[in-house]
Amino acid sequence: MGNWKHAKAYRLVVLILVSVFFACTTQKSNTATGPVIGTIVEGTCALSTSDTGDSGASSDAPNYLSQIGCMSDFNALASVPMDTSLSGARSGKVVLDTSDDNALYFQNSQKYKLHFDFVSSNLSGVGASSTFEQTQYYAPESDRRFLLGAVTHYGGPDIWALELAAYDTMSPAMLAKLFHAIKANAFFGPGLRFHPTSQSLETTAKKLDSSIPVVTTTELYGTMEYQPLVLASAMGQLRFFTSAEVQSGTFIPYDAIVILDQAPNNISVVAGIISEEFQSPLSHINVLASNRGTPNMGLKNARINPKVAPYIGKWVELKVHSEDFEITEVSAEAAAKYYEEHKPSKVTLDPFDTQVKGLWNVEDVVPNYASLPNASKRTAISEKVAAFGGKTVNYSVMAQTGDIPVPKAFAIPMYYYDKFMRDNGLYDLIDSLMLDHEFVTNPTVRMEELRKFRNKLMKGTLDPELQALLKSKLASDYTGKDGKPIAMRFRTSTNSEDLDAFPCAGCYESHTGDPGVCWDDVLNAIRLAYSSTWLFRTYEERDYYGVDQKSVGMALLVHHTFQNETANGVAVTNNPFDSSGANPALYVNVEYGGDAEVVHLPAGVTTDQFLYFFGTPNNPIQTISSSNLIPLGTTVLTKAQTYTLGTALDVIHDLFSPAYRKSPTTWYAMDVEFKFAPVDAVGNKTTEPQLWVKQARPYPGRGNETTNTSND
Repeated sequence: MGNWKHAKAYRLVVLILVSVFFACTTQKSNTATGPVIGTIVEGTCALSTSDTGDSGASSDAPNYLSQIGCMSDFNALASVPMDTSLSGARSGKVVLDTSDDNALYFQNSQKYKLHFDFVSSNLSGVGASSTFEQTQYYAPESDRRFLLGAVTHYGGPDIWALELAAYDTMSPAMLAKLFHAIKANAFFGPGLRFHPTSQSLETTAKKLDSSIPVVTTTELYGTMEYQPLVLASAMGQLRFFTSAEVQSGTFIPYDAIVILDQAPNNISVVAGIISEEFQSPLSHINVLASNRGTPNMGLKNARINPKVAPYIGKWVELKVHSEDFEITEVSAEAAAKYYEEHKPSKVTLDPFDTQVKGLWNVEDVVPNYASLPNASKRTAISEKVAAFGGKTVNYSVMAQTGDIPVPKAFAIPMYYYDKFMRDNGLYDLIDSLMLDHEFVTNPTVRMEELRKFRNKLMKGTLDPELQALLKSKLASDYTGKDGKPIAMRFRTSTNSEDLDAFPCAGCYESHTGDPGVCWDDVLNAIRLAYSSTWLFRTYEERDYYGVDQKSVGMALLVHHTFQNETANGVAVTNNPFDSSGANPALYVNVEYGGDAEVVHLPAGVTTDQFLYFFGTPNNPIQTISSSNLIPLGTTVLTKAQTYTLGTALDVIHDLFSPAYRKSPTTWYAMDVEFKFAPVDAVGNKTTEPQLWVKQARPYPGRGNETTNTSND
């Protein structure tokens, strides 16, 4: 499957869990299923301080130990998992060599990131990596030389867990052999549990005898206090706002580090984000933070957390790390200086095209993409953005394959937005506003004047020629089997979103118009979409990056609106929690129905989130969280639907790789929105729900643990 079809299966299992930082060595009360967990007492360290250093980590540590006597020994060999969303967790790989009297190796996981790296360097008779993959993860016991796993310490709940690769087919007997060998040779043995990291391993766990306690992902997830999302740092004034205030348009200064009771759907430019309710990694607010390089984290009860509460209202520096966070007080002068030194570079948009007219079947927007040389595909896409916007252009590429289920669609180019603005004198009104001192300097005034401007825009007249073209197009191509008009979705597609330089996720708003209700319903949907160009938060986003406000052009992507959705979701075509590429997987976040949108999730609603190791034997699934809108123990998608989705995501990943992947070794993924609904390509009802892909855009990644210097 793309870059993960041939990935090595000896990768460290990725766990999308978070907890708080660790320090304890005495086991807390047992919250897992199974036997009572014993008390952990540290023994004699095998390594001296000169080997480990004060922090317990050193380049002088040995390649392995046969026993782990104390926490310092563990820390010397373990590392922060490749999944950097783990907070307060350290993980060390283990190898049991059955050919050598069951010799046990706690490998130096800082030096050797993968099991194969260790065994090929330190043990004899190890074959090629491809052979190692097949025999040591998928073969029966008679064909396996090594039993491979990892021990992870979750610091918040102080849980020690043996974990296998999600795709490992180890039998209960093999697992028991590995578990008891580790338990007998490590100080944390009395507290060791097995944590199944995929649905198939959950089945294996049910077959274990009572001597092996099990801790589930749900139980671990329930211990989470801290959720690191965008690893970055920034300075600003620490202030609290409710999500309702943010949604209602309350002005928030760009230099605020905000504490939020819940994660809102969108937020204007801020210095940093702390939400008391955890966020979906694919929510608009986190995508925005990632695009902007804004530190973003979840922290339960943040307002009363002793590391946060004393600083509310003060100027601070926030640092979001994978294992913990820091807040330190700074002066207002230092914060102002910081902003000036880290102010993003000005973003200049390419001029939008005002010459392309007419309505375009979406397949014709970027013609013959698949037949172009790979070196020309990026140019072919970028050249069309000026007339049709990033969303429509990417949609055109998908619509031509025949392998990606997208609704039948057409495009209204930017020419008509430009004409609408000129015909109704709206550019002149914007010019006069931007010359007004109060508008420029007072955000409260700016918010109100933009509201008035949008009201005037809604009274504007749309080009009669465009209306005639639309009536003809909808009547000929978008009527139902019963001959009646179909409600249509007018989706914003600008030259200032879905781009590498300025993604602006969620900046603009799409709207539905139903010609079966009345023609004005269609015209109002277009006006509303156009008016979202001038939303306050969208205006502020562009202003922060120095974008010329009038350089934005809006095209529209038009297809049927979805009815009776059975599921809606967002997926990333590579593992967003593992930028190393060692653990490629599809990440899927999906919710039941269409009312609770994954990108605009209501407070208190949880979704099905999972890693899908598509392309590996049996396509294992690693569950992260479950929807609370469906019965316990069920899933939003069936196995067949999940496989259908995986197949489409596989095609999308490979399709756009020549255009958006910066180099063959660079981590890359596409961010894909999808739905399941019982409709066909033009909106007619079907008996069974079908997969429909709504859009695909380059995924910006989680961000590295660096100071916020992103220019986005």
